[in-house]
Amino acid sequence: MMGGHHALSGAAAWVAVTSTATFATGWHPVPPGGVIAGALVCAGAALLPDADHGSATIARSLPPVSDLVVAAVEKLSGGHRRGTHSILGVGIATALAALLGQVTVPSSHGQLALGAAILALLLVAFAARVWRLTGDGVVGPWLVAGSAACFVLVAAPDRTDWLPLAVGLGASVHVLGDLLTTRGVPLLWPWMPKAPRWVRSVPGLREVWRPSGRLSLPLLGDAGSVREWLVLVPVGIYAGIGVVDALVRGVGLDRAAVEAIVVRFGQLPGA
Repeated sequence: MMGGHHALSGAAAWVAVTSTATFATGWHPVPPGGVIAGALVCAGAALLPDADHGSATIARSLPPVSDLVVAAVEKLSGGHRRGTHSILGVGIATALAALLGQVTVPSSHGQLALGAAILALLLVAFAARVWRLTGDGVVGPWLVAGSAACFVLVAAPDRTDWLPLAVGLGASVHVLGDLLTTRGVPLLWPWMPKAPRWVRSVPGLREVWRPSGRLSLPLLGDAGSVREWLVLVPVGIYAGIGVVDALVRGVGLDRAAVEAIVVRFGQLPGA
């Protein structure tokens, strides 16, 4: 699946799970500010599995930090579409996010999500890069990602379980998206049993259990196919509606929360 579509699917998944709007499930409800902050983080987390090869677009998203992160992930995961595209890879990413989610700093208006902001700095840069919101320079990516990280710092939900949920959800929808393409994913890595000869001789089954050991349910066809666009355009629209709805509700129905965010920034003391 294309990078921009991965990011959109992550944002849409977060909206679906956390928004209390009528078009969402509200399984893990968070305030409107948390919907927006989480959508940013989840969109970036939906690109995290692709931080496993140095030629990835996201490797150049936040220089030089992104280059170092991608190089480390590539080495640890065994290369592209291996460790990070597995159940184990998603679990490790979620566990690391859970640890970062515990890093908070006290303020006069509650705990500030410092760990989440640090992670958001990188993940938002990933999403901004694939959505072409930043160029090849250094200033633009850091300005965009830094602004988003500041927003996450003060608008994140006052609970530490939202960050691992956002990262785990984003990474999971990435793996699912690639599972639905013809190349498939090593879902059970490091165990990658190659398809036996009899499987490779059965039409349909050989597309599911690839000779390389990857698993695939190629409903979307090749990455970037017309089918992928037909599915992901509505998904992107859904994500956009969810974020706009959270923004409107945050301003219109949760004024106290908005004022608290402003006060945290120190722009309107005593508001």
